[in-house]
Amino acid sequence: MFNSAETGKCPDPSALVVEVNVLVVLAHPLKDSLCHRLAEHVCGELRGAGHDVVVEDLYELHFNPKLSSSERRRYNAPDYRAEGDMRRPIERLLVAEAIVLVFPTWWSGLPAILKGWVDRVWVPDIAFDHRQDVSVLKPLLGNLRYLVVVTTLASPWWLDWFLLGRPVAKMFKYALLPSCAVDCRFRMLSLYRGGRIGETRFRGFKIRISRVLSGLH
Repeated sequence: MFNSAETGKCPDPSALVVEVNVLVVLAHPLKDSLCHRLAEHVCGELRGAGHDVVVEDLYELHFNPKLSSSERRRYNAPDYRAEGDMRRPIERLLVAEAIVLVFPTWWSGLPAILKGWVDRVWVPDIAFDHRQDVSVLKPLLGNLRYLVVVTTLASPWWLDWFLLGRPVAKMFKYALLPSCAVDCRFRMLSLYRGGRIGETRFRGFKIRISRVLSGLH
């Protein structure tokens, strides 16, 4: 970084690197999948920009997506406590300033393992407070400033946009974030017709990802 007093010029804000704590969550069972390749690109871009990156590969970690009966029974109680195996994922959520989710869209929704991560990690007294009224959620994730979704789909774009109305985007934008991280910026990058993609279009999609990630600061 140059000294403005020596050069007589103000430093370029784009040249100032501000480290961000980024949690990358990957949810795909196949190591040779497009999602794994995209997650590698995401991590490379983030680390290259100087950010602190933590990766949670849910399949590699054998994450248990099942909300237990005891968790559900305590869910609306004032003294909700997460079970022991959720302590580390919850700690990572709490310190994250940005989250990048990389996953395939299956049947117009999240993979079960990722939905379970939301159910078991974004919990009362961590992500939101509903002690006063269980129907009104008070956001608690004030530290979270960015959520970037990178997803692959077999379907064409028009099916997702026009016939289905982008259900995955709506869940994050209108349900999860307003309830848990109201000041969080949201971007969604969708790779359509992923089963028929060539290297040229794949490179173009990675460029789109790089441009979005460059805005994290």
